[in-house]
Amino acid sequence: MKALHVISFNYPYPPSYGGVIDVYYKIKALSDLGVKIHLHCFVNQIPEKTDPEITDITENVFFYQKKKNPFLYLSFMPFAAAIRNSDILINNLAKIKAPILFEGLQTTSLLTQLKSKEHPLYLRLHNNEAEYYKGISFSEKNIFKKIIYKIEAIKYKSYQKKYLQEFESVFCLSEKEYRETENYSGNAKLIHIFHGNQTVKNLDKKGAYFLFHGDLSISDNKKALDEVIELFKGLSEYKLVVASDRASDDLKKKINAVENIDLVPIETHENLYHLLENAHANILLSFQNSGTKVKLFNSLYNSRFVIINQNITDDKSLKDLCLYGASIQEIRQHIIDIAEKNYTGSERRKKVLEQTHSDESKAQEMIKVIFKD
Repeated sequence: MKALHVISFNYPYPPSYGGVIDVYYKIKALSDLGVKIHLHCFVNQIPEKTDPEITDITENVFFYQKKKNPFLYLSFMPFAAAIRNSDILINNLAKIKAPILFEGLQTTSLLTQLKSKEHPLYLRLHNNEAEYYKGISFSEKNIFKKIIYKIEAIKYKSYQKKYLQEFESVFCLSEKEYRETENYSGNAKLIHIFHGNQTVKNLDKKGAYFLFHGDLSISDNKKALDEVIELFKGLSEYKLVVASDRASDDLKKKINAVENIDLVPIETHENLYHLLENAHANILLSFQNSGTKVKLFNSLYNSRFVIINQNITDDKSLKDLCLYGASIQEIRQHIIDIAEKNYTGSERRKKVLEQTHSDESKAQEMIKVIFKD
């Protein structure tokens, strides 16, 4: 019987943003293939109950409260890793002999305590954390947060080089991170993001609006939305829907000031899919080069045209399914060009996505690496 410890940086339900989407659908795909999952979650508050969607795909679920000590900012270890540490976790791991999959470098603070134990160690690298924090420091406008993120980036730079070599394999999300990890430690495996989509939807040729969706508490998404709002101020004949549950009051005012832009809540997966299915095109921009964004898969499987810039994906097969703009001017031109154009790309997407980017195929690859015999 194949068993696996999974140490998650957060409780992966509901799968509502990139990192936990990858964790949840990975666990589900591995479970569907017969792997017994022992899930360990670091959380702000331990929940009173576990959702059935999690209990149905796991053998055990353990919760550990993240530390709230602000002095951990002074640690040589990255703060995100320092607050995720637990002696109880060490004891729980010792009770069940199985490989351990760490979800993100922020879950790896107990590595030194495990090196001598009988657990093969694996890492799902969600980001080059040094580059990620450097990027959000650049995008952040709050000077205090900007400094905090910059310090975290510096800490992660040395932390990554020191600890990536401790794992049997590091499962990378993107070509860029795969190459970087190979240079650090020579143990990289490329496994693209788990996204939960199964079939490409057949949709009518026209949608009703352009769509921008994302978590607007993240500085990179806020910066991207600023660019898109400015675009649509000059494209008043086209309607833009901004879908998010986390817009600040300042952003709401900025959106409401433009007549052809509407802000709508996402709230549930069903609402998100409804928004995607009725969109004529999705506009996906990022100013951080951190691998393929999960929102790209949601858009390609469930919507029509997708317009991207260079940081949304470095996967050529996915980029070829999109309209690529190297500049805001090129993105603007794509909007104008496709506004009255029929969408006919479903069959082409099916050939690429369902054959090479299914969650099942990625889970099978991981099982071959982790359970070698």
